[in-house]
Amino acid sequence: MSVFKVYDTTLRDGAQREGVSFSVGDKIQIVKLLDTLGIDYIEGGWPGSNPKDMEFFTRLKDISLRQAKITAFGSTRRAGVDVESDANVLALLGANTPVVTVVGKSWDFHVSHALGTTLNENLAMIADTISFLKTRKLEVIYDAEHFFDGYVNNPAYALETIRAAVKSGADSVVLCDTNGGTMPLDVQRIILEVKKEFTIPLGIHAHNDCGMAIANSIIALQSGATHVQGTINGYGERCGNADLCGIIANMHFKLNIDKFKPEQLKALTRISKVVAELANMIPQDGQPYVGRNAFTHKGGIHVDAVVKHSQTYEHADPEEVGNKRRILISELSGKSNILFKVKENDIQLIKNYPEAIKVLNVLKKMEHEGYQFEGADGSFELLIWKTLKTYKPLFKLEAFRLILDKERRGSDLYVEATIKLKVGDRIVHTAAEGNGPVNAMDNALRKALEEIYPEIRTIKLVDYKVRVLDGKDGTGAKVRVLIVSQNGNKRWGTVGVSENIIEASWIALVDSIEYGLLCKQNPSVDEIKNAINEITWEEEYIIKANP
Repeated sequence: MSVFKVYDTTLRDGAQREGVSFSVGDKIQIVKLLDTLGIDYIEGGWPGSNPKDMEFFTRLKDISLRQAKITAFGSTRRAGVDVESDANVLALLGANTPVVTVVGKSWDFHVSHALGTTLNENLAMIADTISFLKTRKLEVIYDAEHFFDGYVNNPAYALETIRAAVKSGADSVVLCDTNGGTMPLDVQRIILEVKKEFTIPLGIHAHNDCGMAIANSIIALQSGATHVQGTINGYGERCGNADLCGIIANMHFKLNIDKFKPEQLKALTRISKVVAELANMIPQDGQPYVGRNAFTHKGGIHVDAVVKHSQTYEHADPEEVGNKRRILISELSGKSNILFKVKENDIQLIKNYPEAIKVLNVLKKMEHEGYQFEGADGSFELLIWKTLKTYKPLFKLEAFRLILDKERRGSDLYVEATIKLKVGDRIVHTAAEGNGPVNAMDNALRKALEEIYPEIRTIKLVDYKVRVLDGKDGTGAKVRVLIVSQNGNKRWGTVGVSENIIEASWIALVDSIEYGLLCKQNPSVDEIKNAINEITWEEEYIIKANP
């Protein structure tokens, strides 16, 4: 078993981030996820601080874990209070966990100005608390709060606090950069100096106030620390804690620490997203390893190199951490971007084939007019099919009309959309109401098509965004509408651009429905290639722009 230990404090330190409030059920679900990930210690909370944490520790007694040890967190006894009657210390025992983590002061400035006690009393508080807990046969981890600041200010006293913890039986000592302001080389220097005196396992607990939390954690491990603390996604107070997702991946890929099994690493991205969902936080696209953009490439030169060999711009295989490579389509694209997306659609196309250049030229023309395909993969795949003449329209718009009526004294806006479509040889003419023009158009379009394409009922619109492209034109500015739709686990985006927000919405809406239906029908590559398209993409684009 690896000598290195990973300690998660998402449920306590992570929960101190603004906007995060885990329920007891959330916390139990996260514990199970972290256990499967291979985390050694899971800090459940501070049992003496609130009823929720006590309920959590009570309910956790009936849950068996594979390897993780649940840890209760608390502070040393209060100044001038006997340890056996200190409520916080007794609450640690009441949590009935095999491990307790005790936090104590290492910075003389904090002892005098925060605790309001003497330096000697602080040493006694550390020693008494750890000794008391060790007599109960518990594993005790000592968190030396503000250690690096304390060491810089008064190294002799900071080391005295560690001696007090070690002599009292602490099983490991964690050096905390609580303010998150220590630089990596200073972390390295101080850890190496501490190791000269102590053989006890040392750990690192870093905050991210200066953006150094992961760097400080990694350099601590390189300098002899064997215990590292952090939170999933770096959640925490102020600027957050060290992100365990990045730490775990770096331990494996950069430090060659053989601790996590392949299936555990593959779960990293999924666990990151589940914890974000439970925390009610938006996933961070730029998060190393597990973020949506971690293996995303946009520039044509980059894409060409990645297609030839992934190591040119990637230092890890995205699938190893459960992520995936993404190629963006924009005005910066080259033929390699197009070819990658074509390959995703299982359509064979050689690099110098004229259609590849044609797709690229149409793409750049449309981006110049305001289109953007980075979040509109559905529209881009339709673009490929249309340009390669492998696309057969499912329906054609003959006409639509919107009625918006608001009586002067009325409180509600009445919206009705009337639509006329040609589907094969049939003309479908229908109308529907909605709570707004886009909703009314969506309802009318679905109503017109659901008899012919009943699978349209499974397509759901999940997001709608409008971006003004040039604000100087005021209300007459061109806008870009992005619609995100979903069918089961499949999600896609579509885009429309126009000076008229209704028209831009219609273009994106039609692409959304059409792409969803084509994917649902799941035609074979040969069927797509053999489909007859009587109009070119450029002609279709002109028709859509001027219905």
